[in-house]
Amino acid sequence: MKKSLAILSLSFIMFAPAFAQADNTSEPVMDMFTASSLIENQTATTLYKGMKEMQIQHRFSLIENIKNLYGIYGSANSRIGLNYGITDRLTVGAGTSKDYKLQDINWKYAILQQTTDNKMPVSFTYYGNMVLDARPDDSFGPEASYRFIHRLSYFTQFIVARKFNDRLSLQVAPSAMYFNLVPRFTDDQSNDTGYKNFNLGIHAGGRYVLFGSHSLMIEYNQLLTKQDDLADAQDPKPSLTFGWEIGTPTHAFQLFVTNYSSIINQYSLLYNQNDMTNGKYLFGFNIIARF
Repeated sequence: MKKSLAILSLSFIMFAPAFAQADNTSEPVMDMFTASSLIENQTATTLYKGMKEMQIQHRFSLIENIKNLYGIYGSANSRIGLNYGITDRLTVGAGTSKDYKLQDINWKYAILQQTTDNKMPVSFTYYGNMVLDARPDDSFGPEASYRFIHRLSYFTQFIVARKFNDRLSLQVAPSAMYFNLVPRFTDDQSNDTGYKNFNLGIHAGGRYVLFGSHSLMIEYNQLLTKQDDLADAQDPKPSLTFGWEIGTPTHAFQLFVTNYSSIINQYSLLYNQNDMTNGKYLFGFNIIARF
């Protein structure tokens, strides 16, 4: 399976220029999304050549009561990242996150772009990352079995998006991820359970422009791979996010409520323990600047 996904990814990248040059008279659709990320998830949008984008992403703790000011006083997670447009279609980036001390590098390539004449009805973008967990060595099990490669995880996503009109843009993205090391559990009867190294997931999201620079956003993430007989308290939970965005040509400010605290995609999908049906939500915000 992993080999097939790798071959498929390389094939898309190799043949992308042929698709892109099929019709030079068509103009790509503009302003499908305000930024390269919707809330947590990537959009089909890439940066222009030479453009830089700084991201500040922040998640407060779970909303409890006035004593912790509804999550603002609790333990928070944050990430700061920088993206750069190599070409109008290829964007690369890097970032660092507080939780798990994650260091990520990422890349995104616009294989197909929706055109104004509808000859290409959708945008099709490939996104991937590689993430390093920089916690101390003893966070990865017994010292005798520790290997540096245990710190690494990988994420691949193909994003299909369409701008339906001046207000509504939607996208869906199947995803694949791989962790070199995942938690495993053994009970008294020596029944080995735990998380799987290779997992599949799905993302869906959209943006609706209300008026001027104000938009409503929604995201939903679902892990598709069933884990090995995990207890309900350990079983990954889907995530749901509702957000409000104020966007300009160079900045975007997003305020939202969600049930996940992770920011890196593969960690959100596999390790989210906040059940949205039980009211476990938190506030967050993103600040995005392009220059």
